[in-house]
Amino acid sequence: MTHKVELKPDERESLDWIETRQDHMVATLRDWVNINSGSQNADGLEVMRGKLSGAFAELGGEIRAAELAPTTIVEKNGEVRQQAFTPSFHLIQRPDAPIKIVLTGHHDTVFPAEDSFQSWKMRDDNIMNGPGAADMKGGLLVMLHALLALERSPHRDRIGYDILISPDEEIGSLGSGPVLHPLGAKADIGMTYEPALADGSLAGARKGSGNWSLKVTGKAAHAGREHHLGRNAIVAASQFALGLDDLNGQRDGVTFNVARIDGGGPPNVVPANAVVRFNVRVNDADDQAWVLAHLERLTDETAQRNGISAEMFGGFTRPAKPMTPANAQMFAWTKAAGSALGLDMKWNATGGVCEGNNLWAAGCPNVDTLGVCGAGIHSHDEIVLLDSLSERAKLSAIMLMKFASGEFDAKTARKLARGEA
Repeated sequence: MTHKVELKPDERESLDWIETRQDHMVATLRDWVNINSGSQNADGLEVMRGKLSGAFAELGGEIRAAELAPTTIVEKNGEVRQQAFTPSFHLIQRPDAPIKIVLTGHHDTVFPAEDSFQSWKMRDDNIMNGPGAADMKGGLLVMLHALLALERSPHRDRIGYDILISPDEEIGSLGSGPVLHPLGAKADIGMTYEPALADGSLAGARKGSGNWSLKVTGKAAHAGREHHLGRNAIVAASQFALGLDDLNGQRDGVTFNVARIDGGGPPNVVPANAVVRFNVRVNDADDQAWVLAHLERLTDETAQRNGISAEMFGGFTRPAKPMTPANAQMFAWTKAAGSALGLDMKWNATGGVCEGNNLWAAGCPNVDTLGVCGAGIHSHDEIVLLDSLSERAKLSAIMLMKFASGEFDAKTARKLARGEA
């Protein structure tokens, strides 16, 4: 499915133009990294969305604020409430063009406003350490400059694209997922800008993922005088958690991670409330069905304890993304584009998840690690290789220009996804 890529003079000019923007990209990244945009920091997220509006305005196109519906969350004390989200950034370019592409990313990070990791510093001339530097503020600049290169192409009018950059990817895209789905459903292909590994490798097949909270309610009582009247929610929650953990190893590749149990209070009170929070990873839809059946069983068993009630919240938010022929075709094109830059593109299956899972759930073939090369994401050791800003922008630019010229036939991938080719 691979073939050799030859660059035309106009394509080489666009790639040369990207090189002239390297210093601009570095300066912009430093500015963006110093803005705390943790997933729960609404003010910082809105500042960052304003920065995106200013930067992406260079593309032209229509910029919108995509409002996100709230989601249900369970607080530590068992209170159930609605959590609101700030809007996603949405840019629409040439919606009536014959080739349709959706490009996705996120402007939230895992670092809250009170985290000590708030700014960038240089490790050496090429390595910058900073919150969100690789995941994925650097990737957003890669996306932008690849599209700016496309806009310099004589074939640009053949491609229409939607860009969705969301504020909640790091917490599961609970608000943005329903907005992303119809964009993926109407696109021929998708391109997502999560970071590649430091050696440049990309993610291939991805597992599916879901997050849940089990709210357990018992009855409070004095631990000394009326212990017998109490119904211990912590004990019931712990039994549920042990049941979850026992499922590990029963089905190949399916994992259950009990992440946290909230609840309880003073040691002289029988705890009336507890919340079990957990994550599940699966390989495919059959795994999902197996998991859901066991969750229903364990929830029922918990609720059957004397004086205990149990209620489950959550679900699978990112279905599995297998290496199907359609996604393999996307990687073949990525590899071919990389060869024009002297890059040997490789990829590996991963248990991690991202918006690429959501796009595939909408039937959209995609590559989802087209961002910068980096390492240490989700930690204070997060780094980006600065020279990968221009390198990866060139990689995506070649792909976009070849899609525009027809040398890469984007509609072939979509037909493969539908089983039509």
